Amino acid sequence: MRIQFNNQTISFNVLYANRKKLYIHIDSTGHITIKAPNGTSDDEVMAAVERNGERIVQKLEALETARTAPKAKEYQDEGKFLHLGKYYLLHELIDTEELTEEELKVSLKKFYFNSCKKIIGERIKPYQTQLKVKAKTIEIVESRTKWGSCSSEKHLTFNYRLAMAPIEVIDYVIIHELCHLTHMNHDRSFWRRVGSIMPDYKEKEEFLARYGQAMTL
Repeated sequence: MRIQFNNQTISFNVLYANRKKLYIHIDSTGHITIKAPNGTSDDEVMAAVERNGERIVQKLEALETARTAPKAKEYQDEGKFLHLGKYYLLHELIDTEELTEEELKVSLKKFYFNSCKKIIGERIKPYQTQLKVKAKTIEIVESRTKWGSCSSEKHLTFNYRLAMAPIEVIDYVIIHELCHLTHMNHDRSFWRRVGSIMPDYKEKEEFLARYGQAMTL
C-alpha cells in the first residue's frame, strides 16, 4: 500500500495480528510495516500513516543520511574500494591509466553495475529453483535507501552497491526479494520462508545496517 504525503510517496506493508493497537515499524533498510489489529480497515490504516507522515518521512530521511554519510574516497591507483566484502586497490578493479578523477568515478560505477548484474544473474537461478518462483524481470539500479525491491508485477530490482557486499549478504537480499514473489508483506510466513533457505538471515540484515554506509562511492 502507499500514500502521498507532502509530495512524497510512502510505501508500506500491513501485517494483521491479534493485537490491541496499531504500530508503525521502520527497519534499518527503510522498509515500513504497519502492524495492525485484526479487522482494521484500509481506511484506518491509511489514516494512521497519514497522521504519522511527518515522523515517517523524517525517519526515512535520517536513514538515507546515515547510509550516504560522506566518505573520503581516493580516486587514484592506491585508493581502496570494496568488492564482494574485501578491499581492493582501485587499479585492481578497473583500468586507471590516463583517466581523470571524474572518468575514474564513472568507470568504477560501471564496474560495480556490471559486477552486480553478473553476480545476481548467476546466483538467483538456484534460489528461484529452490523457492519455486520466477521473476518477470531483474534490473540493477542505483538507490540510496533500498538494497532490493519486488513489485506486485514480479519485477525485481537490486542496488548496484550490493557488489561491494560479501557474497552471502548478496544471497540474503536475493532470497529476501524472491520470497516477496509469494509473500508481499513482511509477515510471519514471509520470514519463515526466508529462514527456511537462510536460517542466519538476521546476521545479514545486521551487516547491511551496520556497514551499509561504507558501501558507497
